[in-house]
Amino acid sequence: MVTLDVVPVCEAHAGAPYAAPVNPVELHIVSDSTGETAQRIVQALEAQFPDQDFAEIRHPRVETVADLQLAVDRMKGRVAVVVYTLVEPELRGAMRTLCRNARLHYCDLLGHPIEAVARVSGQAARMKPGARPPLNDAYFRRMSAIEFAVKYDDGVGSGLLEADIVLVGVSRTSKTPLSIYLGYLGYKAANVPLVKGIEPPKELYEVDRSKVVGLTIDAQRLSEIRGERIRWMRGDRKYASLVEIYEELEYAEQIHRRLGCPVIEVSELSIEEISHRIIRLVTERRDQARVSAAK
Repeated sequence: MVTLDVVPVCEAHAGAPYAAPVNPVELHIVSDSTGETAQRIVQALEAQFPDQDFAEIRHPRVETVADLQLAVDRMKGRVAVVVYTLVEPELRGAMRTLCRNARLHYCDLLGHPIEAVARVSGQAARMKPGARPPLNDAYFRRMSAIEFAVKYDDGVGSGLLEADIVLVGVSRTSKTPLSIYLGYLGYKAANVPLVKGIEPPKELYEVDRSKVVGLTIDAQRLSEIRGERIRWMRGDRKYASLVEIYEELEYAEQIHRRLGCPVIEVSELSIEEISHRIIRLVTERRDQARVSAAK
C-alpha cells in the first residue's frame, strides 16, 4: 500500500492511501482570483500521468469560509485532489481544516511560499488576491521582446541581427508560437521560414551562429498538421504531400548544415519544452564562443 507523503506545501489526510487507478481523477482548483496560476500547475501535473484521465473543476473568486464549504461539499466522497491558491491566512487555514475533515488530498500552492519569502525578506506580503506583478524592468523587457517577435515574424524586416535567438525551419514547425513564448520569457526571437527553391535572407548568414537554432519535424506528423490546415483554409493539397514535405525537410537540412546550427525535433514536444531547450542551447553555445574568444 502506497500513501501520499506529507510535504510542506502539499498534504494528504492521514490514512488516506492511493486507490487503484480510476477514471477520471477530479482536480479541483480553488482560488480567491481566477485560478489561472493553479491551472498552469495542474496542467503540468497532468502531463506526468499520460495514461490517467482527469476532470478539472474550477472554483474561482472564493471570498468567504462559506464559499470554501460549498466547494468542499462538491468534492466530498469524490476521487479528487484539491489544489488551491488562497492569499488570506484565514481562508488558507479554513481550507486546510475543511479538507482534512472531508478526508481530501490537498495542496496549498501559496501559503508556505508566501511565509518563506516574508521571513527571508523581512517584508510583509500584501495579502491582496489577484495582485498583478510589478511594472519593473523585467516586465518592460518582456513586452519589448514580444513586440519584437511579432514585428519580425516569418523573416519580415531586418531584425535578425538584433535578435537574441533566430529560429530556422520549414512551415508549421511552431516558429511563430515559439518566438512569442520566448518573447514572454524575455528573449528577442526572430524566425526564418525555409521554402524549397527560395534562398534565405543574406542576413541569416551574417548573424552570430551561436544564437541560431534549427527546427525540424517528423514528415508524417507535418503532413497531418498541414492536412488539417488545408481542410480549414482550402489550400493547395501539395502543401501536405509527403513527397513535397520530404523534399522541403531535405532542403532545410542542407541549410541547417550550412549554418552549422543545432537542430531540435519538435514533433512530440510542448512549446515550453522546446523553448527551454532552445535557451539552453543558445546559452551554452554563446558561453563556449566567449571562452574560445578569450583564449
